Amino acid sequence: MIKYTAFKYAPVLAFQLLLMVLYFIFVRYGGGEDANIKGFEDTHVMIFIGFGFLMTFLKKYSYSALGFNWLLAALVIQWALLCQSFYHMKNNTIYVTKKSLLEADIMSATVLITFGALLGVASGLQLLFIAIVETAVACLNMWLVADVFKASDVGGSIAIHTFGAYFGIGVSMALKSKNKDTTPTTNGNTTPSVDLNAPSYISDVTAMIGSIFLWIYWPSFNSGLTNTDAEYQRAVVNTYLSLAAATVTTFVLSSALNEHKGKFDMVHIQNSTLAGGVAVGSVCNMQIGAGGAVAIGIGAGILSVLGYRYLTPKLTKIGILDTCGVNNLHGMPGIYSGVLSVLFAGLATSDAYGAELGTVFSGIGQNGRTIGQQALNQFLALVVTLLLSLVSGFLTGLLSKIPALEPLKQKEWYNDEINWELP
Repeated sequence: MIKYTAFKYAPVLAFQLLLMVLYFIFVRYGGGEDANIKGFEDTHVMIFIGFGFLMTFLKKYSYSALGFNWLLAALVIQWALLCQSFYHMKNNTIYVTKKSLLEADIMSATVLITFGALLGVASGLQLLFIAIVETAVACLNMWLVADVFKASDVGGSIAIHTFGAYFGIGVSMALKSKNKDTTPTTNGNTTPSVDLNAPSYISDVTAMIGSIFLWIYWPSFNSGLTNTDAEYQRAVVNTYLSLAAATVTTFVLSSALNEHKGKFDMVHIQNSTLAGGVAVGSVCNMQIGAGGAVAIGIGAGILSVLGYRYLTPKLTKIGILDTCGVNNLHGMPGIYSGVLSVLFAGLATSDAYGAELGTVFSGIGQNGRTIGQQALNQFLALVVTLLLSLVSGFLTGLLSKIPALEPLKQKEWYNDEINWELP
């Protein structure tokens, strides 16, 4: 018998009230210098429609996919704005601008990526607890990447995608069921119950809405925090070309590698088509060339489809669940992008970038930093992100198993009925 408690989400309201107090104390309006910043509205669409609908592919978890996506994003945006701004306060005051709202929106993507890994296997209270902890740690990591290492990561492939994916994998490792068999249980009946970790025809169609919205707006996500018009234009062009190349590659490989030869796998089409946006994120504002952007997209499509086809089943067999396959869409393509950033930072020259060298790579020239040292710092930023995300995710997952957060039993996974009043 499932026990419902009328006030089980009261701590969330208490946290919301705490945020209100902190905003009264520390937050003031900023000036108008960021009023015309690009990308905020488009990124907002990605967060609430793109991510939300992409996760509606499970046959009986669409309410939770859309509802928790909305709740988590609304909470995290407020919390992230404070956590990110904490490192840049002026006279103990946070000045909120359209740019800081965009940065908070982008940070919420980190948590939603983690949500994708845990989709259907974590309770609502667990998700909220994980989101609050992850936001604080992710903002620390963002400060390390951007301010300590001064790594170039304008599209967030290192600090957002890689961190969110492997924080989620870390949590999943902590939540790993002792029973590695993830096939449907009998729920006490003589006949097996329906496997809810699967799509229906309609749920796959609604998930495609999310994929297409993400695909359309990804150039805005990657280019929103660029510093110059030339950077902005390169980021848009490179992201678009990488996405297009990844999409074509995904369709071809999906047909070739599918168990039913010659047919497309909707999992690949919904997800791997987007991998080009992740893979180009850290380098989208760099001088990679249009051909380079296409090549990156092809590599991302190959990497992502191979991950879904071969790696995800192996992880599932050892009990590490990744419901949406975020390792294949965000994790491995994020690492790929981080490695590319090391390469292109090492190849950067004053002749190629001119006056932009110091804006694309903000660390070059500071304290005598050379191009080689910049490349090293890109690598260190990636390594630290991987370690911090996995370790902090695993520890957060262990903490989230306390009874007060109502961890789900395996027979309750992927079922809206646990959290929603259904028609």
